[in-house]
Amino acid sequence: MSETLLAYQRSTYAVWEITLKCNLACSHCGSRAGDARPNELSTDEALDLVRQLDEAGVKEVTLIGGEAYLRKDWLEIAAEITRRGMVCTVTTGGLGVSAHMAAKMKAAGIASVSLSIDGLEATHDRLRGVPGSWNAAIRALQHLREAGIQIAVNTQINRRTWLELEALYELLQPTGAHGWQVQLTVPMGNAADDSEVLLQPYELLDLFPRLAALAERGRREGFRMAAGNNVGYFGPYEGLLRSLGTQDAHWQGCQAGVSTLGIEADGAIKGCPSLPTGPYTGANIRDLTLAQIIEQTEPLNFIRRKIADPSLATEDLWGFCKGCYYADVCRAGCNWTAHVFFGKRGNNPYCHHRALEQQARGVRERLVQVAAAPGAPFDHGLFEIVEEPWG
Repeated sequence: MSETLLAYQRSTYAVWEITLKCNLACSHCGSRAGDARPNELSTDEALDLVRQLDEAGVKEVTLIGGEAYLRKDWLEIAAEITRRGMVCTVTTGGLGVSAHMAAKMKAAGIASVSLSIDGLEATHDRLRGVPGSWNAAIRALQHLREAGIQIAVNTQINRRTWLELEALYELLQPTGAHGWQVQLTVPMGNAADDSEVLLQPYELLDLFPRLAALAERGRREGFRMAAGNNVGYFGPYEGLLRSLGTQDAHWQGCQAGVSTLGIEADGAIKGCPSLPTGPYTGANIRDLTLAQIIEQTEPLNFIRRKIADPSLATEDLWGFCKGCYYADVCRAGCNWTAHVFFGKRGNNPYCHHRALEQQARGVRERLVQVAAAPGAPFDHGLFEIVEEPWG
């Protein structure tokens, strides 16, 4: 391995699905969570993985599911992450987060929790598949805040939620949450079975000015809106939406395997937790050490190669993204989004810059599903792009 590539060897952030067991039934769940995976890591294996994460230089570990708290030893895992000096955070739907559980989470050293809240009560409960789940999530915010744990919120944007964003801001801003991350729903897992829920690329032209207005308001009111990895890409609001505090920033390319790791409950290691399992798993932690997987496997190195050798930056690009002015830096945005639409990375339809460029040409793009998903965790169907006259 080259000296340049070694400079990008270590990841600093890991998202760990410690069980696929879940007490919600989300219609947009990419992992099709519900039952535990066969052969999930044992407690001893999980604790050893914590050691390896520490030795690999990981600084923060986010525990997810399914629902992380449905695994009996989850607080033991969280406490070991904290004991080793890493920051332990959690993402949850909040259905089972009581005041008692929040106190135990605080005792285990969990520093921050992000609650998944997708809209107002009726919309959220419909998407999450459990009546009362919205009220439970709102109560969980209060329990966690009272326990002294920092809280945040994450929201999926799709056809069922996007008209409620302003009302949701009004609801969330007074809760004491330090931030609000928004992400576009893509056709993975359960969401691949209901393509009508997906926004069309041309609808981004209506969405992004609204997001920008909310982000600007959040700056003034101390409630930071953060763009998820598949939101943005060099449109006029990119700096605002991807800012840290008041400092503008911009997308710098997919970080899968560079600064992030994804871990599935049975020990599969990916460069990003959202990527499809088959093509993006480096190896299983039961077969290789974490260091070996990071250093030696192509699915953990394909982005590092591009950083080490800029001449490779656009090698996977095709379609609109291949000829884009920002291709060398953007590298087609979020690889997860591109892959679950088209079965390969390199051409991302969810791009604000792209939608604006197409509008200037007098056309708009529409995504049409041509193949169904097979029904496995992190699976996807296939889509085609149809160009239509604008308006």
